[in-house]
Amino acid sequence: MERNSSPSLVAPKTETARRRTGRVAHKVAKAGAVARKKLAAISMHVKALRRQLQENTEGFKYDLS
Repeated sequence: MERNSSPSLVAPKTETARRRTGRVAHKVAKAGAVARKKLAAISMHVKALRRQLQENTEGFKYDLS
């Protein structure tokens, strides 16, 4: 009696696993790109807030003196 582990039966399983890992890797790469864009947007927002805070601080120092 022949065993069920012949290469013709194993190959579809390995191909399915390879495709699945490819899809997961693609999703991770896409999520990384989105996260990078969001991080850049947050960084720009923080820079703008820092600049605004510094301008207000200088104005307050001028008003108090």
